[in-house]
Amino acid sequence: MISTPKSLRLQIGIFGRTNVGKSSFLNFIAGQDVAITSPVAGTTTDVVEKSMELLPVGPVVFLDTAGLDDVSVLSDLRLKKTAKILDRADVITLVTEADSWTEYERKTASEAAARKIPLIIVINKADLKSPGAAFTDKMLKITPRVMSCSSLNFKQTIADKGNTRDASVDKYKRFLLEVCPEDFLRPPLLMGDLMPKGGVAVLIMPIDKEAPKGRLILPQVQTIRDVLDNDGMSLVVKETEYLASLEGLTKPPDIVVCDSQVVDRMVRETPPGVKCTTFSIIFIRYKGDLVEMARGAAMIDALKPGDKVLIAEACSHHAIEDDIGRVKIPRWLKKYAGGELDIGVCSGRDYPEDLAKYKLIIHCGSCMITRREMLTRIEKAKESGVPITNYGLAISRSQGVLERVLSPFPDALEAFNKEKERIERGASK
Repeated sequence: MISTPKSLRLQIGIFGRTNVGKSSFLNFIAGQDVAITSPVAGTTTDVVEKSMELLPVGPVVFLDTAGLDDVSVLSDLRLKKTAKILDRADVITLVTEADSWTEYERKTASEAAARKIPLIIVINKADLKSPGAAFTDKMLKITPRVMSCSSLNFKQTIADKGNTRDASVDKYKRFLLEVCPEDFLRPPLLMGDLMPKGGVAVLIMPIDKEAPKGRLILPQVQTIRDVLDNDGMSLVVKETEYLASLEGLTKPPDIVVCDSQVVDRMVRETPPGVKCTTFSIIFIRYKGDLVEMARGAAMIDALKPGDKVLIAEACSHHAIEDDIGRVKIPRWLKKYAGGELDIGVCSGRDYPEDLAKYKLIIHCGSCMITRREMLTRIEKAKESGVPITNYGLAISRSQGVLERVLSPFPDALEAFNKEKERIERGASK
């Protein structure tokens, strides 16, 4: 992140009148003291630039500008610098207050529309005054991306009573994901960083009822291609030939990747020193946010009979007799939770709005939707306060092998362990 040039970062301009809380909002999003704040109007006298990694969006630069209504001696110079930010900004965040929309805000919104720069309106200081319905409707006619928040306490954590920061930050991130150019959503590597050049990957692909006749499914094909693109070698086998393939190699493979449905067998048969994971896990890293999904997997341990769980499929397909999402995963979860669960299913782009009623969301590998759409789904779940994980992680947890298949991804493994410990502490109280 530190080495990413500013020119390759998403440029986010923060505009607003003096003392509406632009700098406080920047600190609120960053979670740290980035800009000096004060009740004295005009504290920000020049453009403050803050480079940071705003996950899952990626590398960004926040451009905190002087007040649009600056009337100080140097106001002309400051406002000229503020205006130049319009030439740089990929996204404009316009900060205002409840029921306050002046000529300054109108000009900025009009300039954003004329330049076709995406606009996010932030109604700040919600702790002092909540925006009225009429004012909110007026803002929504200007842009569909409107949020209210209180930037007063940016050091709140999820453990704090009455915490609203996480929900507000997640909503802001979702807005950024919706509008940022596709170039800023470059996915991480699929296999290239998991094996050395010239290395060997064993790919275990069961040929069962769900395997399409005469061909491989898209994630399998993309994985093979990515291994080749990174100058590696792939050995493709069924689970019944896996042990024989290991015996035929002169040295252990660099990594083993399997279909999640045979993950327990793969882990049992893989030598302890060999990295191993599943196609579903490497794809959620590629298309989404593996760390967040690993954190969500810890909620599986807290499931109790009767809990609502959403199975989210990104594609629309004809469900077969032993369907992975609609039959197998519910069966494994029921056994793990010790009783019946209330399972809901959505498919294709039919992603529910009322996510808050679910205890957990389990999403497929997302091979049929874009990274932007998958990241947006994750942020919607976070906004609703609902943990989200995916097929591969859920199956691996229900089979007791999640720590092993997350071992190639230390950050994700750490997130899972910390969340599991947090849930265990809460259960013991």
